[in-house]
Amino acid sequence: MDIHAILKQYWKYSSFRPVQEEIIRSVLAGKDTLALLPTGGGKSICFQIPAIAKEGICIVVSPLIALMKDQIENLLSKKIPAASIHSALHPREIELVLRDCVHGKIKFLYLSPERLKNELLKNTIQQMNVNLLAVDEAHCISQYGYDFRPPYLDIAMFRDLLPTTVPVLALTATATNEVIKDIQFRLNFKEENVFRKSFYRHNLTYFVFKEENKLNRLLQIVSKTPGSGIVYVRSRKRTKEVADFLRRNNISADFYHGGLTMKEREVKHNHWITNKIKVIVATCAFGMGIDKPDVRFVIHVDIPDSLEAYFQEAGRGGRDEKQAYAILLYENNDIMNMYQSYENTYPSLEIIRDVYQALCNFFQIPIGNGAGASFDFDVYRFIQHYKFKMLIVFNSLRFIERAGFISMTEAANNSSKIHIPLTRDDLYRFQVENEKYDNFIKLLLRSYAGLFSLFVPVEEKYLAANARLPLDTVIEALKQLDSKSVIIYQPKTENPRLTFLQDRIETRHLSFAQQIYDDRKKTEKERIDETIHYVTSNNKCRSELLLNYFGENKTLRCEKCDVCLQQNRERIQKEEFEVWKNNILLLLQNEDLEVDTLIEKLRYPKEKLIRIIRWLLENKVIEKKDDKLSLSIEN
Repeated sequence: MDIHAILKQYWKYSSFRPVQEEIIRSVLAGKDTLALLPTGGGKSICFQIPAIAKEGICIVVSPLIALMKDQIENLLSKKIPAASIHSALHPREIELVLRDCVHGKIKFLYLSPERLKNELLKNTIQQMNVNLLAVDEAHCISQYGYDFRPPYLDIAMFRDLLPTTVPVLALTATATNEVIKDIQFRLNFKEENVFRKSFYRHNLTYFVFKEENKLNRLLQIVSKTPGSGIVYVRSRKRTKEVADFLRRNNISADFYHGGLTMKEREVKHNHWITNKIKVIVATCAFGMGIDKPDVRFVIHVDIPDSLEAYFQEAGRGGRDEKQAYAILLYENNDIMNMYQSYENTYPSLEIIRDVYQALCNFFQIPIGNGAGASFDFDVYRFIQHYKFKMLIVFNSLRFIERAGFISMTEAANNSSKIHIPLTRDDLYRFQVENEKYDNFIKLLLRSYAGLFSLFVPVEEKYLAANARLPLDTVIEALKQLDSKSVIIYQPKTENPRLTFLQDRIETRHLSFAQQIYDDRKKTEKERIDETIHYVTSNNKCRSELLLNYFGENKTLRCEKCDVCLQQNRERIQKEEFEVWKNNILLLLQNEDLEVDTLIEKLRYPKEKLIRIIRWLLENKVIEKKDDKLSLSIEN
């Protein structure tokens, strides 16, 4: 099938964006391919179109459940069958998804990286007709990357289960030259093959302002800039404080962070997407999967953790190719706090071991067991139970994850689900033998189709209203039917998912290699130093600084950022000074003149001429005698 016809049929576009077609043709030619496209550059089309053009199924490895969900919903809206497997799914639901993949009913299967070691998946994948392996956020595979995730290292092993003719397409929006080489090495590329679109964004202008009163400057910017925007801050508490400040000053705003319920996040997100509010104030939890084209400004009130993170977050502005602004506000204390935060990011190895032991005890994982076990993780209950500080737990878990012992995924924004694992005859016999459940089961069957073949999203409040029963009674009935294996009931959860990637080992044998610890810390320090250099630099174009960091060295000044504008002003002032200095000297070559007469002859703003005259006198280029100006004898 022609790729242009696919683009027109499913995406209604008449032409590809730059580099997209080259990437797609490389994949269709069976070549391992690395695609570097900036945020909003259309990465997903690069694997979706070649997969549609060929028979078989495309396997997509993606780190974020929310991102999977968005892409799957988008594909389903185009009548393209897609599904996902991640740690939030029930084992039976995974079985059903894999069954459909083997039977050719699914075109795109999205996997979270920690699922790659699943034995059922490994056994089943060889029965599928796989046409492409796509690796999204591919920088996560590199230990030199800013968001390294050990489960990504399993992709190379996973490739061995596929025919050698199946190419891999790795995609990322942020990668240094070192990371680019590492991605290809880790994914066993047959040969280096990189396509990149310049990270230069002609319509996105970068500004950095040193401000003692950041909130007032924020208010000025937001008030003067039409359209919607994002304001990024570092803490959850700060999101509400800044949103409240904007609202008090008549700016429609709301706040967003990972500690909100799914419903709250969904409502706030939708209000911003539909322009019911102008500004969303958020932590970095807000961003992945956002597809709002008309974001006119992205403002960082706090310095981001890295230039990679900043580039991705700032890149959410102006995806409609119209003018947008990426603005970073800072003060000296921010830099001091950033380095202090860096020190706190690395608890002692002894503390990390204590958190690991507590984590295993919390989930009752015995020594020698646990690999592959997955749990909802109520981190607040964990902290209260073991009396740890939040920051210590967060940073310890981060290191334990990077060391490859666990994997953490964000809470899945899913409804509750129900599946009936019985045959219709077996279910009927249960209803006859258990009359008290009969009406409720009939309600389930009337309300939802596909319960025997799929896990179907359900709404407990809807069932309660139709059954004319209290909500708690309905939930209890669902739990009882689940305990009797009549249904599989998977309630929605507000918690992230934690998966143990290795069996538990005795803490005394737990060796987080000192060299790994030191290397991680050194790399993080270098990343912070680069970020601070970007923030405090005032002699190089902002766009050039960012592009150089990502390996683009043949760049031009943007002429629009705060540094370029200041340099342009200084250059114009210097050129203007030279012109009028020479005009003054030219007149004084012919005759000595009083200051007022000289100014009248030149017809130029008086205050500017006086400054130039003062400079000429101070530097003894001219002199003043008897109230007249004349050329200095020394010149």
